[in-house]
Amino acid sequence: MLGPVDVIGTVLLSAVATFRDSIVLGGNSFLSLTQTGDSAAVLNIGVLVFREGLECVLVLAAITANMTGPRREYQRSVAVGVGIGFLATLVTWSLAVRILDDLGRNVSALAIQAATGLLAVLVLLLVMNWFFHRVYWTGWISLHNKRKQELLKSERTKVGKVGLLWGMGLLGFTSFYREGFEVVLFLQGYRLRLGNTVVLSGVLLGVLFSGTVAVLTFVAHRKLPYKKMMVLTGLMLAVVLLVMVGEQAQEMQLAHWVPTTEISMLGKVIPTWMGLWFSIFPTVETLAAQLVAGILVFGSYISAQPSQASAL
Repeated sequence: MLGPVDVIGTVLLSAVATFRDSIVLGGNSFLSLTQTGDSAAVLNIGVLVFREGLECVLVLAAITANMTGPRREYQRSVAVGVGIGFLATLVTWSLAVRILDDLGRNVSALAIQAATGLLAVLVLLLVMNWFFHRVYWTGWISLHNKRKQELLKSERTKVGKVGLLWGMGLLGFTSFYREGFEVVLFLQGYRLRLGNTVVLSGVLLGVLFSGTVAVLTFVAHRKLPYKKMMVLTGLMLAVVLLVMVGEQAQEMQLAHWVPTTEISMLGKVIPTWMGLWFSIFPTVETLAAQLVAGILVFGSYISAQPSQASAL
C-alpha cells in the first residue's frame, strides 16, 4: 500500500514527465506552445494552492490537538468555522473578479494585469521571506494555541461554553480565510491573463494535494513528515516566485511601465520552452528582476538560518 509520501511523489513524477514531454515543442510533441504555457501555469497555481493548504492544515492540526473525548465537539465548531471561511473565500473571489472586471472597462487590460501581478509578487516575496516565515510559525500558530487555551478555561460554565464554541469556530474561520485570501490575491493575475479554466485546473490540483494531506491528518490520524513537506514546497514555491517575477516584469514591459532592453546574444541561447515554463526572457529587465528576487529570498534564508530549526 502506498504511503502519503509515495502518493505525493507519484504525482510529482507525473508533473516532471509532462515537463519532459513539453520540452520537445515540435515533431512528436503532443503539446502546442499555448498548451505548454497553460500546463506550466496549472502546475504553478497548484504549488501555490498546495502550499497555502498545507499551512492551513498545520494550523488546524495545532488547534484541534488533544480535542478528544468530551472535547471532540469542539472539533465540529472548528470545522464549521473552516466551512464559513471557505464560503467567505468564494465571496472574496467573486468580489475581486467583479472589481477587476469593472476596472477593465476604464483601464487597459495590460495595466490591470501588471498592477495585480505586482501586488501578488510583493505578497509572495513577503511570504517567502524567512524572517516573516519564522514569525508566522512562532507567532500566528502560537497565537491560535494561546487563544484556544484561554477558551478552554471557560468551558465549565454554561455561558463560557457557548462562547467557547463560537471562539473555536472563529479560530477555524481565521485559519482558513487567511490562506484563502492570499490565494485569491495570487490568482487574479493568472485569471486575467489565462482565463478561468487554467486557474480552476491549477486550484483543483492544489486542492487534491491539500485534501489528501488533510484526510491523512484528521481522518487517518497519520503522522506525516511535515517539515520535509514544508521544505520541499518551499523550494517549489521559490521557483514559482521566480516565474511570477519574470512574468510580471514582462507584463510591465508590455504595459510600457518599464523599458525593454533585449540581449540579442541570449536570445539565440535561451530556448522557447524556458520562457513558457520559467518566464526566462532575453531582456535586461526581466533577468535583473528575477536575480533580485532570488537574492532577497536566498539572503533572508541565510540570515535566518541559525533559528530555522526552532521555527519549524
